[in-house]
Amino acid sequence: MNRNLALLLATITSIIYGVSFTIAKEVMPQYVKPFGFILLRVFGATLLFWMASFLIKKEEIILKDYLRIFVAAIFGVALNMLTFFKGLSLTTPISGAVMMVTTPILVLTFASIFLKEKATTKKIVGIIIGLIGAVFLIAYGKTFGGGNNEFLGNFLVFINAASYALYLILVKNLTKRYHPLTFAKWLYLFGLMLVIPFGIGELQQVDFASMSTVIYLKIIYIVVFTTFITYLFNLLAIKKLKPTTVSIFIYLQPVIATVYALAVKSDRLNSIKIIATLLIFVGVYLVSSKSNEAKTE
Repeated sequence: MNRNLALLLATITSIIYGVSFTIAKEVMPQYVKPFGFILLRVFGATLLFWMASFLIKKEEIILKDYLRIFVAAIFGVALNMLTFFKGLSLTTPISGAVMMVTTPILVLTFASIFLKEKATTKKIVGIIIGLIGAVFLIAYGKTFGGGNNEFLGNFLVFINAASYALYLILVKNLTKRYHPLTFAKWLYLFGLMLVIPFGIGELQQVDFASMSTVIYLKIIYIVVFTTFITYLFNLLAIKKLKPTTVSIFIYLQPVIATVYALAVKSDRLNSIKIIATLLIFVGVYLVSSKSNEAKTE
């Protein structure tokens, strides 16, 4: 796979995620509570990954890598999804999408800590500005008639962003060693084990008979596209691209989420969200742009 295809897959992933903010919000918590939805999502994706794995040559996992995959499942599946869906059920689609834009900043931070990548002055300033925007949105980004508890919701989505950033750092070396389907089937099996205790109670409360065809289609979209397709595409992309490069495509998500949410009238803009968004985008621009320091390295 060449770099251009990897970039295309990363772009498609962000588009799918961007639309998902509103689609997921339309399903929960009215029809399926957040943790129940996560269990449904992870169970469906686990089945899809294991079925798809039969299409490739069987690979043996090194024993010590099972632990690494398990840790990746904690941050990339369990904590990532549980905090995201719970947070999204409390906040609004636009706020949730904007919070996710902090992921590239967090990836750079974690890469500096764990991978010993040098952080330039410009990038450090970008991290500070971006995090100010994130804190601003968490504390003040309320919408009249919007989420039930936007402060807690935005904070949980921020935890989700941090968890996903750690996941991108953790899986880089593993994706070089194994086929994405081999890695993903074990990642999701471990993830399923982790989310069952949280979601089984809420899933048992779901009245599937009362759901319309439209709601079923939205659930299928989240399971097939937002979970199976996006994780597969992300794993394929990260084999060719750096974690920081893959994370940059998250910048597309608030744009897509905002356009879609405004189009279906599920959210609206306010001055706080605009200011917070500008701060975050200034931060991510400084983080992602090459400085003179970086060019000389």
